[in-house]
Amino acid sequence: MSFSSSSRPSAAGARGKAPVSGSTRLPSGRERRPALAALAVILILLGAAGSALIAVRSGHRQDFVAIDAEALAPGHKLVSKDLARGDLAGATGKLVLWADADKVLGKYTTSWVYKGQFLTEANVTTKPIPEGGALVGVALESGRAPSDDISQGDIVRVIRVPSANAEGAPQVLVGAALVTDSTGTVADSKTGANTTLNVTVLVPMENSTAVAAAAAGKNLVLVKLSPATKPSIAQTDGDG
Repeated sequence: MSFSSSSRPSAAGARGKAPVSGSTRLPSGRERRPALAALAVILILLGAAGSALIAVRSGHRQDFVAIDAEALAPGHKLVSKDLARGDLAGATGKLVLWADADKVLGKYTTSWVYKGQFLTEANVTTKPIPEGGALVGVALESGRAPSDDISQGDIVRVIRVPSANAEGAPQVLVGAALVTDSTGTVADSKTGANTTLNVTVLVPMENSTAVAAAAAGKNLVLVKLSPATKPSIAQTDGDG
């Protein structure tokens, strides 16, 4: 009897050679190297960009004059120990640069200043507030001051007027006050639009509260007087 052999593989063999639909083989070390190198380059670039940004921002910082004393009253004569150096970045307005610190030494404070506060040009003056006097800031709109400019050195009469629909007569608060600073105008000369005039006046101490209250209530009017008028309180040069 003859036997014929079959070429069909056994069931076990067939199972061992079955095709695999997806590979689960982990990538080799050689395949991972390009990805790691790319990640390293990205991290280096990000670090460099961050360092450059910090350097750019640091480059825009400047040193300015700040107050080192706990508090200085109006009329205080500034000396070296009153000042400290502080740095800032961005918009700095009219702050006094540290390089110009000598320009404020020997000048007088125009208001209270406190430790850590940066000085502006408006914080100092060559003339102190005289004894018995006070500086009061006033914001005026059209109709509250002459359309002609009110400037530093002018003499004005300070009058409180009644509010709208209120009874009462106008009251003179200061007969002749010295204008120590002035910015803005009550009307735009080109367009005629109302704007704001900011004026600082030197008044007797006993009248300062009434003037400040009237200014806050927008009940204040300034009348410009002759430059020959003697002010109710005069400003001194600080030397007696």
